[in-house]
Amino acid sequence: MALTILQAKDAEEWAYRGEGAVNLILAYCGSSPHFVGKVLRIHKFPNNGTKCENGCSFPTKHEGLLWGKFEGIVSAPTKEIAEQLYVQKAICPLLGSEHVDAGIRILVSREFLEAVEYKVLPQRPSWRVDAAKVNPLCDSALLIADHSMFPHVSGSLKEDFCVSIEIKPKCGFLPTSEFIAEENAVKKIITRFRMHQALKLNQGKISQISKYDPLDLFSGSKDRIQKAIKALFLTPQNNFRVFLNGSLSFGGMGGAADSTSVSDQSFINGLKSVILAKDGMHAEYFRELVAETVFNSRLLDRLLEVQKLDTIDIEGAIHAYYDIVSKPCLVCRNKGSNKLSTRYSTIHSMPMDEKLRVVRDYLISATAKDLSMMISFMPKRNNDLESPHKVVFLESSQQAFYYKASFIDLDMKPLEKMEYYYKLDQKIVCCYKESLDHGDSIV
Repeated sequence: MALTILQAKDAEEWAYRGEGAVNLILAYCGSSPHFVGKVLRIHKFPNNGTKCENGCSFPTKHEGLLWGKFEGIVSAPTKEIAEQLYVQKAICPLLGSEHVDAGIRILVSREFLEAVEYKVLPQRPSWRVDAAKVNPLCDSALLIADHSMFPHVSGSLKEDFCVSIEIKPKCGFLPTSEFIAEENAVKKIITRFRMHQALKLNQGKISQISKYDPLDLFSGSKDRIQKAIKALFLTPQNNFRVFLNGSLSFGGMGGAADSTSVSDQSFINGLKSVILAKDGMHAEYFRELVAETVFNSRLLDRLLEVQKLDTIDIEGAIHAYYDIVSKPCLVCRNKGSNKLSTRYSTIHSMPMDEKLRVVRDYLISATAKDLSMMISFMPKRNNDLESPHKVVFLESSQQAFYYKASFIDLDMKPLEKMEYYYKLDQKIVCCYKESLDHGDSIV
């Protein structure tokens, strides 16, 4: 691509798609062949923080030790470039380059970023607006494939629809670490997702408890995967969305105000363009299609392996963190003498290389626990020419579909967030146990 710097006038060709805690996502709606089928990830900064030019200072001395084994990350001129290299060097080999797009960085002007901030403000959830805004001091943004759109298949009819789903699977296993305190043993039998629901409900971030259980989705059982997909449809929260030809059709941006229904007529009408079924059956068949693809692709098996790099839980990894940053271990100090003191000492006595591995693996695992998976579908026609994309067959409608699966939102987790992760973990467990004590129904 020739050197391009996006200017204020170019903001009109980019539309709000969504956002996470760190990045704003814009979809291209113009006609430039360089950008058609692409989305732009623009860095944000918190409203209660300081403005950081080019993503703040990176790396710190300790992050240099942590990520030094991956070529280019530590020497990257900006944090944004380091994060792109993190995806290329650390994540692609683990999740597979065929499922990960590290993207390319393009130059953006301050005027473009300010114009984007103004344009998308009405579409952003209010709680996202309160939390962060576009960082106008960044000089580049990440251009990646729009995974809610299906690449052109030679020979396909132009009127073919593409339907895509976005799932945030969350953590798919129960920890067994010996470093989990006895009072937190509930973590070994209840998923982090289910416990976090209690805290989110208490904080007003959700209006009802989700029936979704990540263990079902990761189970490898077709019946349990179908159960998980149905639960995501019933309470999508920010864990499930459906796009029709790149436009959000079902699901929301997260938050208690979101309300969606599988019976929404616009959503059903969109499915009618993709799935052959009697009236009233399109949503059910679509759920079957999603479950069948998740089951057949075995994509979650690979994701689970990366998540399980977290072998000793945050209650173990936090001790290695304090030694890496050369701080007194606040966890040991606060807990005092107890049964786990000897076990904690085994971590503190590890060689530094081993402590770095523990924390590095924990942070990579955190990326895998927080990412999204996108699967796009397009009906396969009898006259289609040969395609590189995989095919799934939906028995209910006797249709074949091309599909492609991708992992997105592969953010590099800052080393300094280890303390935050530990405190949040304790807060989630505490709130869940209090909810049980009060007789609240946490299914």
